[in-house]
Amino acid sequence: MLSLARENSKIAIDSIKTQKLRTALTVLIIGIGIFALVGILAAVAVLESSITGNFSSMGANTFSISRYDFSQQIENDQMKVNPIISYPQAKEFQDKFTYPSAATSLSFTAGSNLEVKYADKKTDPEITVVGADEYFLPNSGLETTKGRNFNSFDISNNNYVCVVGSDFEKGLFKDVNPIDKTISVRGARFKVIGVLKEKGSTFGSRQDLRLIIPIQVARSLFTAPNIDYEIKVAIGNKDMLSSSVDEAELTMRRVRRLNPVQEDNFGIERSDELLRQMLEELEFLGISAWVIGIITIFGSSIALMNIMLVSVTERTREIGVRKSLGATKMTIAMQFLTETLIISLLGGVIGIILGLLVGGVGVSLIFGISFPMPWEAILSALATILIVTLASGLAPSIKAAGLDPVEALRYE
Repeated sequence: MLSLARENSKIAIDSIKTQKLRTALTVLIIGIGIFALVGILAAVAVLESSITGNFSSMGANTFSISRYDFSQQIENDQMKVNPIISYPQAKEFQDKFTYPSAATSLSFTAGSNLEVKYADKKTDPEITVVGADEYFLPNSGLETTKGRNFNSFDISNNNYVCVVGSDFEKGLFKDVNPIDKTISVRGARFKVIGVLKEKGSTFGSRQDLRLIIPIQVARSLFTAPNIDYEIKVAIGNKDMLSSSVDEAELTMRRVRRLNPVQEDNFGIERSDELLRQMLEELEFLGISAWVIGIITIFGSSIALMNIMLVSVTERTREIGVRKSLGATKMTIAMQFLTETLIISLLGGVIGIILGLLVGGVGVSLIFGISFPMPWEAILSALATILIVTLASGLAPSIKAAGLDPVEALRYE
């Protein structure tokens, strides 16, 4: 059996060499189909791994309360203007929401496009200042690589301390340990107590250019009308998340002084719900990959079948000779199936390599995220190659095996 497979492979390779142009075109078409399939599935795997990793760092047991329910706005295709969440309202919610194991943080964007100075150096006017409390970092999935987070003493005593984004180490504090250094923004001086782990950009916002200061200090330095506050809540037990969200909604309705018939004029966004929505979008990309791949591979299957049918016709006398020497129908059929499989594998290997390089490694480099090996995409490609081989090679193999040896020897 092994010697027969080796012989069929040798005959198939010799045949492929005599049809270089037709074979190259078919391999290219198959490669494009597999490339589209593997490339998109690999890109989806990279993005899914990144999104899941980011949300797992935040925890699946957090939710935020903000001015708008963006999912509701999108569904209704209309913009309802909600009142801002003022500081008294945010503080009242924090005081009244006493759910077990809940940690509630308050924060607001105090200023954008600001300049920060250290010694004789200064940043470009691109820094975002955030006023926050000691729960903001853990509730937002942020970690410090150097130094520490705020503590309750910093917040209650309005200490002029700050936590900076990772990009400060690349610019303002290049080759300098930022901890305990003093920086100034808008004339106020802050001691750096922590440096955040790199987060990259999210929807065009550079997360690593943030300067976080105690919330009351921010309120005293950045006085602007209609400041909108954000509330983030983390629950110790993720199984209690749904009930805590319901409790938070009731608490916020009381804070907003809404009567029972009025709709919510705020939005609650769960981390696991947002994750589910984003994964659904990625699932659509996966379906698109299969549609594109199937259409392309269907075309390549037809092309490959035509090539093999032509090959059967051109090698009719050869088939007659092999049959007259004792080759069985199964031997002849396996010869042409082997040839079909080799062509499919050539196209598949090229498609898989290009798909992994472009869709996997390329996307991971662009977004600066790790590249998980997309085994599902590779297995899908191999299964597709097998289907193409059977679909394209079955008819030519049956035709070749069914030729009459006498008539085949007379064929000119």
